[in-house]
Amino acid sequence: MYVSLTGSTDNKDVYIKRSYRKDNGKTATQIHRKLGKLNDLLAQFSGDYDAMMAWAKSEAEKDTIEYNAQNGAVTISLSKGAYIPKNEERCLQVGYLFLQKLCTELKMDSISRKISKRHKYTYDLSAILTDQIFSRILAPSSKLGSYSYCQTLLEPPRYELQNVYRALSIMAEESDFIQEELYRNSNLIHPRNKKILYYDCTNYYFEIEQDDDFRKYGKSKEHRPNPIVTMGLFMDADGIPLAFDVFPGNQNEQTTLKPLETKVIRDFACSEFIFCSDAGLGSKANRRFNSLGKRSYVITQSLKKMRAEDRQTALDPKNFHRPGSNKLIDISTLDESDPDVYETIFYKEVPVVNGAMDETVIVTYSPKYKAYQRKIREKQLERAVKMLENPGRKRRSNNQNDPARFIRSAAITEEGEAAGRMIYELDLDRVSEEEKYDGFYAVITNLEGDVSEILKINRQRWEIEENFRIMKTDFEARPVYVRREDRIKAHFLICYISLLVYRLLEKKTGNKYTCSELLGALRSMQVTRLSKESGYIPSYKRTDLTDELHKVFGFRTDYEFISRSAMRSIIKSSKTEDVEK
Repeated sequence: MYVSLTGSTDNKDVYIKRSYRKDNGKTATQIHRKLGKLNDLLAQFSGDYDAMMAWAKSEAEKDTIEYNAQNGAVTISLSKGAYIPKNEERCLQVGYLFLQKLCTELKMDSISRKISKRHKYTYDLSAILTDQIFSRILAPSSKLGSYSYCQTLLEPPRYELQNVYRALSIMAEESDFIQEELYRNSNLIHPRNKKILYYDCTNYYFEIEQDDDFRKYGKSKEHRPNPIVTMGLFMDADGIPLAFDVFPGNQNEQTTLKPLETKVIRDFACSEFIFCSDAGLGSKANRRFNSLGKRSYVITQSLKKMRAEDRQTALDPKNFHRPGSNKLIDISTLDESDPDVYETIFYKEVPVVNGAMDETVIVTYSPKYKAYQRKIREKQLERAVKMLENPGRKRRSNNQNDPARFIRSAAITEEGEAAGRMIYELDLDRVSEEEKYDGFYAVITNLEGDVSEILKINRQRWEIEENFRIMKTDFEARPVYVRREDRIKAHFLICYISLLVYRLLEKKTGNKYTCSELLGALRSMQVTRLSKESGYIPSYKRTDLTDELHKVFGFRTDYEFISRSAMRSIIKSSKTEDVEK
């Protein structure tokens, strides 16, 4: 049921109306209840139209529940001797309807229509793209596996498998346009926070032995000996992805920033923001690029890579501050057993000059972070000792997390059966060198102002790492089952859009649920079709989370029985933008 206002401008009535289907299959409406004259109702709410309408809608919802309770009894005839139809899907996925609603609000169909004007194809690009998004979120698999999974959706595909692969080439060619349109349309769902833009890179491996023009051997973040491609990703200050691109695996990730950021500035009208990234992307050239115009930056700074005199100043225990205080503190005199001291992050500012660039390194010291680092190192040293106790070749490593970095060769035996063998021992000098940096952390910036706010900007970088984790783990962006460069790029475009849709879903539900909770709920939401003539029965657990989804998106799939006509209305609702938008 819904609220309807009818009548002349000065004499309107407020009704609750009910839609129903006639015997001939056509839809019609009838008045269920009159709430009163519009002017009289407005007077009761002190002229507040929005408050009056909110009350009217709540009344319509109450009437709907009451009507369903009184008129919802259903009689179904089932035969114990009849077989179910052969090759017919009986258990159908409805969790995708919430994702479909988001795709509708992102105007995916409109984007596809604009693309169709530039290409000659006869398949439904919008249906293929959205189905790929649904399957990537709900049941990640290969393109063939995704096509098979989509057969279990309430609305199965009407296109052929070969159309999926053909559409991938179109998606790759139109990737920049799609990202630009999605960014613009996403503002209608959740206004984008462009004050701070975060950038990071990751790579994806391919289980092949021979590289090609795109999949190249490079420095793998997972230390795998496979060809890789690199993904660069921008996200906004709310953790929502903004733009991405993919590059050959052997390309230095520092060179990936400028072309993608230039595209963001040009196509997204983002010209004034604070750029934030980790030390691996904080080259002098990238910092200089982000000091142009109205841009600035906050970038993680490696203390070990600072100039010797600057590093000495940074690690000097004197001249630190407690946040909110101008009093100078010598951190070597701190009582770190004091809970208040243990939880405090102290800082100092170290001005540095790089040519014409005036920058400040903000060095922080945290007793809690120091304890964490030492605990990790103790476990790594235990593993290093076990490696020394076991026979076999010991390889020294410079990897910051490899216990083998604490092992060094001491001498070569000259006598006995072990003559000529290398003797290994713990590298205590390496341990002492690392201990000097315990508890310290630094960022470099050209911003001036509240140090606490600058540090807060950097602390949010964990969200872009989480974006990569969701794509790699929950959406299984790897392994990649396509070979051609254009289709590989289309695969990552689908993963990117899936991440965007998921993040918007988080915002819609108030950031109250974890990724596993949201995905678990959506993936479990199935209905059982009794017969083509009757309707559906939900076969999932109703929870607070499913109630929240139904409330936010404005339709329900959790009635004990859903008729065919009611399910058609639900599907229509998931493909209709809300009037307020």
